[in-house]
Amino acid sequence: MTTAGIRSGGIGQPVLRKEDQRLLTGGGNYTDDVSLPGQAHAVIVRSPHAHARIVSIDVARPLEMPGVLAILTAADLEADKIGTIPDQANMSGLVDVAMDNTDGSPRRVGPIPILAADKTRFVGCTVAAVIAESHAEASDAAEHVEVTYQPIPSVLATDRAAKADAPLIWDELATNTMVDAMFGDPEATEIAFEQAEFVVDLTTRINRVTGVMLESRSALATYDTAEDRLTLYCGGDNSVRLKRDIAAIIAVPEKRVHVIANDIGGNFGTRNWTYPEYCIVAWASRRLGRPVKWTAGRSEAFLSDYHGRDLFAEASLALDRDGRFLALRGELISNVGGYTVCYVPLNKTGELLTGVYDIPVAAVRGRAVTSNTLPTAPYRSAGRPEAMFIMERLIDIAARRHGFDPIELRRRNLIPGDKTPYKAPLGLTYDVCDFPRAMETVLRLSDWDGFPARRDEAGSRGRRRGIGLANYLEITSGTPIERAEISVLPEGRVDVVIGTSPSGQGHETSFAQCVADWLGVPFASISVITGDTERVKEGGGSHSARSMRMAGIVMGKASDLIIDKGRRIAEQILEVAASDIEFTDGRYAIKGTDRSIGIFEVAEAAATNGALADDLRGALSGEHQELMQVPGYPYGAQVCEVEIDPETGALEIVASTAVDDVGRAINPLILHGQAHGGIAQGYGQALLENAYYDAETGQMIAGSLMDYAMPRADHMPSFTTEIMELPTPTNALGVRGGGEGGTTPALAVVVNAIVDALDEYGVTHIEMPATPERIWRAIHNRA
Repeated sequence: MTTAGIRSGGIGQPVLRKEDQRLLTGGGNYTDDVSLPGQAHAVIVRSPHAHARIVSIDVARPLEMPGVLAILTAADLEADKIGTIPDQANMSGLVDVAMDNTDGSPRRVGPIPILAADKTRFVGCTVAAVIAESHAEASDAAEHVEVTYQPIPSVLATDRAAKADAPLIWDELATNTMVDAMFGDPEATEIAFEQAEFVVDLTTRINRVTGVMLESRSALATYDTAEDRLTLYCGGDNSVRLKRDIAAIIAVPEKRVHVIANDIGGNFGTRNWTYPEYCIVAWASRRLGRPVKWTAGRSEAFLSDYHGRDLFAEASLALDRDGRFLALRGELISNVGGYTVCYVPLNKTGELLTGVYDIPVAAVRGRAVTSNTLPTAPYRSAGRPEAMFIMERLIDIAARRHGFDPIELRRRNLIPGDKTPYKAPLGLTYDVCDFPRAMETVLRLSDWDGFPARRDEAGSRGRRRGIGLANYLEITSGTPIERAEISVLPEGRVDVVIGTSPSGQGHETSFAQCVADWLGVPFASISVITGDTERVKEGGGSHSARSMRMAGIVMGKASDLIIDKGRRIAEQILEVAASDIEFTDGRYAIKGTDRSIGIFEVAEAAATNGALADDLRGALSGEHQELMQVPGYPYGAQVCEVEIDPETGALEIVASTAVDDVGRAINPLILHGQAHGGIAQGYGQALLENAYYDAETGQMIAGSLMDYAMPRADHMPSFTTEIMELPTPTNALGVRGGGEGGTTPALAVVVNAIVDALDEYGVTHIEMPATPERIWRAIHNRA
């Protein structure tokens, strides 16, 4: 993409989202909104045991119940030669530090069955599927499926699952440790620790959470026997990958699988996977010869939507007498649950653990373990909030324990802007960044220096006020391939086909702003088309804040192809050499004259003018596909202030300030909104959310919104957010990414503020979620 094509008409403007009118007035079209004639309904029979052998499944009685069409079990899977779900545990092409087992063995991967055959490995595991004429009839029959289980010992706690004597999740693997890798230089790190004046330690657990999307997961499949063709309606981030997975699982050629993702009501990474239920409806539709639909209930979602986070960490920071950081070491154990879906969170935590600080050496051991819990997978900013939490807590602990000012300690150790690009000790190379500027900006905006007066005023009301700071660094990599196809149509419309599916990020607006700018066409004339594999041939989906950065690259290059082709057409129409034509504001003009032709007129000529050269006739379009293996590095800083009632432990967030360097801001309005949502999501985990299990039985305790606390509007103050724009040199748009910044430092900044507020009580750390009860116990030294 030529930077000369970037103009201010669309890019950089706070344009209102064009999709909001449709979505906010009931005009959305979600998966569960789609119904087909003659559709049947699926209800899943799920395991009530965390770990149990399946002795038998008796379906005789429910098969005779009204409306029941079929009851499918693992025996039917085997008879129909249906495969297991492809995992992403060894996904290739991601821009990350290699995470290989230190003994040279490959990463271990357990299969992801569609229906459990030998034993169940977590509560909620899919055991059978009832297909009936109605959802009510399927639900009634599901209650009469008789499964005989033999419960066996289970293990849920992350660190316990890593023990040699823990119950095995996969007997054939002979261990629960799937990955045991090392980042950095252990020998140099130990030498640095031996020379340190101060060493501080932290042992912590990053709590398990889940997505709780506004729209629950749903899938509707219809199989055309005559054409041997499957159509699957299913909202997710990557229709192309889902198409390939489903084709492989049920043995249908890819070209005969059509996946359609319409509107998607929230994701946060939770939807990004091929789930058993999607495979069940596809398989059942082919088996029965009619459409089959499944939609998760809210409590069912808590048992089946993949969870996020769940990390056990032990870390140490070494400092010299002046507070210079000498080394960092850590032990990380990531709980991947009963099935190994993905190791990305562990990879990201390990490679980013030193954050934005100039630390000469570091060593981090990273292990992934299976357990009798629901699988975990990347959840908003996977691995990055965990890494920043550990690093920023260590810094505050060092400051309090050894008498350093927490801000000066950070200033002393931040990577200076003139030292970037920066080769970090854990293997990544950060691009051009200005970490000190981000921190100083957030300190100014938050009036950090005025905090003592605010603390005193709160004290006069019997409240304990605390303030916390956290710097952060992100890496936006994700699936490295992306594709765009852009067509300029004679009727005055531009179609943009792109391989990412929006789930609330505003792609219809921000993508259109870019193309409007480059092609000089009206913003309203642009249609962004996603999620339909009949149109979308390739793409990596929407995750890891990759969408705007990668889409910008491929859309820009496709636009350049259109402009170049249009210039050659204009050359023939205007009867002048192409070198004498300039393209500005959507028109091809002869330099120094008033003769010109618009891009839509050129498109019409391409479609109708038989005198044009053969290679110029047809559609005025451009397409570009690219494998991009250079990540983006968004970064920034956050400040949070809290007030605590020491009598009850009740906490109020009274101020929140965030600065995010997103590179180039395509639409600041959308970016501010994403920052607000990300902050609330992070604060929710820090204070409220916990997808927790009963330690003895493995039962999911947080099985509904009565038991899983979510942040609400009145929990949050008015946010102060500012966007920094230091364009990255890694792409022509200069985009780093902006979807994760609010969340990445949020865990650390809240806990830092709480510990600051509780300093007089001798509290040095508090685990998440920092509920009022947990805060009260910390104040009163009650375990």
